[in-house]
Amino acid sequence: MIELNEVGKTYTRPTGEAVLALSGVSLRIERGEMLAIVGSSGSGKSTLMNVLGLLDRPSAGRYLLDGQDVAGLDVNEQARLRNQKIGFVFQSFHLLPRTSALENVEIPLLYSDRASIQGLGRRALEAVGLADRIDHRPSELSGGQQQRVAIARALVNEPDLLLADEPTGNLDERSAAEILEIFASLHRAGRTIVVVTHAPNVAAHCGRIARIEGGRITEDRAR
Repeated sequence: MIELNEVGKTYTRPTGEAVLALSGVSLRIERGEMLAIVGSSGSGKSTLMNVLGLLDRPSAGRYLLDGQDVAGLDVNEQARLRNQKIGFVFQSFHLLPRTSALENVEIPLLYSDRASIQGLGRRALEAVGLADRIDHRPSELSGGQQQRVAIARALVNEPDLLLADEPTGNLDERSAAEILEIFASLHRAGRTIVVVTHAPNVAAHCGRIARIEGGRITEDRAR
């Protein structure tokens, strides 16, 4: 599903200094895999997720998504592909505080070119066990429930790929376990999931672990 060939990413600081965030990253992710990308702060793992999610363009190398070289796509084409194929879950839930759970989940549908979107938001909330919370605002939900809403929002367009960046970082132990079980359930249903984390206990829930240090993949192994 995903193939990175010698991907690099260089940023330029306001001072003009070049910062190498990724260097020579080659990675294949098969459809249906659940992969953890593990690294400490500053290792390049979030940059790698941004590249995978078409939020950032590599400075070097090739990125093939379902066989398509995405580097040559313009901004609008990348946005369209991202909306169709990729769902995002972040450490901070990024929910709109004055709107209901259902309205938050339905936001990606505003940019969808689907012929019909009726019922998709409710279905996504049902999938994460929040059918009885559709009218609740974020302030009326626990942290774990807010993250479930964020997962439902990521799923509403039925993407092929789910990218999660430190998805349990703001949660207590019990809520984190519940979120990881949702990911495991989605994986069992055939979803391709990439979890970016610094936590070994989170990575342990994935079938494969790739470790990144200094912008390079230093280990890639199946559990």
